Amino acid sequence: MSETIFTKIINREIPADILYEDDVCLAFRDVNPQAPIHFLVIPKKAIATINDIKEEDREVVGHLSMIAAKIADDLGIADEGYRTVMNCNEFGGQSVYHIHLHVLGGKLLGWPPYTDKPKNLE
Repeated sequence: MSETIFTKIINREIPADILYEDDVCLAFRDVNPQAPIHFLVIPKKAIATINDIKEEDREVVGHLSMIAAKIADDLGIADEGYRTVMNCNEFGGQSVYHIHLHVLGGKLLGWPPYTDKPKNLE
């Protein structure tokens, strides 16, 4: 796999607004946010797409979700809700070929359509 912008962020060759880091992953604010809160959680291990995840990556990928939830809580969006998205390949919307979990929170616009009241409260 060739070096990506995420590799450069991990190596501190490109600056980022880092929210969290440990031995397994790095989380930082998206430079082109699609919601009031939009950050990415990436593994330090280079994995190009979801299709490239191997059995030995199971804990790494699970760790991304756990850290996303921790940061969502830290940022105060866990209780009201947030969305996580991981795109795969060109037609799936992936633009950087290093897996990354988008976490979007706050009032989201677009898909899926929202009603005035969540269905679970009707």
